[in-house]
Amino acid sequence: MREVPGLTVGVVLAGGLATRMGGGDKCLLNLAGRPMLSHVIDRLAPQVDAVVLNANGDATRFARFGLTVVADGVSGFPGPLAGVLAGMDAAAELGAEAIVTVAGDTPFFPQDLTARLRAAAAEAAVPIALAATPDPRRGVSRHPTFGLWPVDLRHDLRRALGEGVRKVVLWTDDHGCASAVFDTDAGDPFFNVNTPQDLEAARSWLDRAG
Repeated sequence: MREVPGLTVGVVLAGGLATRMGGGDKCLLNLAGRPMLSHVIDRLAPQVDAVVLNANGDATRFARFGLTVVADGVSGFPGPLAGVLAGMDAAAELGAEAIVTVAGDTPFFPQDLTARLRAAAAEAAVPIALAATPDPRRGVSRHPTFGLWPVDLRHDLRRALGEGVRKVVLWTDDHGCASAVFDTDAGDPFFNVNTPQDLEAARSWLDRAG
């Protein structure tokens, strides 16, 4: 059985273009009187040893959060794998063995995400684990922005991105990837805010949660 990683850095992926929200930073949208990013950090920070933010452009717009901001090292907004790589490189500088990634527009992800991802990877004896939820047609649906990634795979990921790989599961399955399956009985914990209507739904969710 693969050993559980030691020092783990949490990486909030917020490098997308937010086209369905009219552009800008979705993670800075107001949710219950606070930026959505604050909700994400509050859920992630207790699960990891440090938190960094993957975002592109002027990093000073995130200064209030006190996080290290790392930009994609691959140009052209190639997708979440570029953010994973940026997080891996930042974690390597901190001496970490692994990162756990979450999406900056998904404020309700599980509070045991890291523990469940670690357990899934260890049980399957594979280096990577992705979060998943039940799917009536496919069995499970994986959430590729929520994962456990060993830092020592960063050089291979850099090579893959240079060769044009963009789809997360193409790269993860090449190395061995477990699924940590979370139930949706109380709602989808990986609900993400893509549209103004989604933001209203998120506000309603928080109102119901009290």
